Amino acid sequence: MVSSHSTILYTKNLRKTFFTKDKKDVQAVKGVDLDVKKGQIFGFLGPNGAGKTTTLQMLTTLLTPTSGEAMVVNFDLKTQPQKIREHIGYVSQSGGADRTTNAIQDLILQAMLYGLNLDTAQKRAKDLIDRFELTEFADRIISSYSGGQRRRLDLALGVIHEPDIIFLDEPTTGLDPQSRARFWEEIRTIKDDGTTIFLTTHYLDEADSLCDYLAIVDHGKIVAKGTPTALKHKIGGESIIVAMKDDKELEKGKNLMEKQKFVEKIFVRENKLYLFVKEGEKLLADVLRLLDNEKIGLLTIELSKPSLDDVFLQETGRSLREGGEL
Repeated sequence: MVSSHSTILYTKNLRKTFFTKDKKDVQAVKGVDLDVKKGQIFGFLGPNGAGKTTTLQMLTTLLTPTSGEAMVVNFDLKTQPQKIREHIGYVSQSGGADRTTNAIQDLILQAMLYGLNLDTAQKRAKDLIDRFELTEFADRIISSYSGGQRRRLDLALGVIHEPDIIFLDEPTTGLDPQSRARFWEEIRTIKDDGTTIFLTTHYLDEADSLCDYLAIVDHGKIVAKGTPTALKHKIGGESIIVAMKDDKELEKGKNLMEKQKFVEKIFVRENKLYLFVKEGEKLLADVLRLLDNEKIGLLTIELSKPSLDDVFLQETGRSLREGGEL
């Protein structure tokens, strides 16, 4: 297995197959290749059920791969799982805090489980309580915390032992916008400290705002890789989105637009036509005129700059967006 000296996580053809009771096989992960660099916020973006959590659970030694190779923090996933566990942090979707204790006790216990002595554990716990602004409720029972408070504690638990890389599985799902924004700042701070972050998410804005590099996954396969900027640039233009009055008008509009040379790609989703074009602002009036000349009824028309959703749409023919998430 070949990887550069700055690589902290590397996989080749990583696969996971589950077998059902009637002995049918379900391929959750279908040959994933990853190369995560030290100090990155690496995003693993895709819809629910795409294989993100299964991949992450393999990389954190919680699931055994069916086949393929992986190196995490220079240790082999198959032969050195214990070594990997010593050098990584993990925050699951459900979190790992003990709801019957308080933040101080939980952080000290977590630190000592990783081999820190009591004095060092107490110091690390105090530092993280200050840093993540947990002080005012640190001695309260964890079951009384709000969702945002509990997620900040989960993050503190994940970095208490100063791991080389931390895995965050859908860390902001269910948080209100203010708590999400605050959590993003905490993630950036961890990156500034030199910790690599592997983040699974289905939020387009989260991936775009936080991640230095992205792998977009669908049905267990990676469909695109690159920086958010490069992936959007690859689209090469804008999309004109036309919402039609009904299925009949949608079909007429699609047939008309497929004949236009300026339309590079066209997708249909629900009652909308997605027209991928260059210089969309100039072409907006042309699209309107063409539809009007053919007396094709529309509800709305809008111009959209390239987005990660457009990348997903071009690669899969489906949209990742469903009210901001899947």
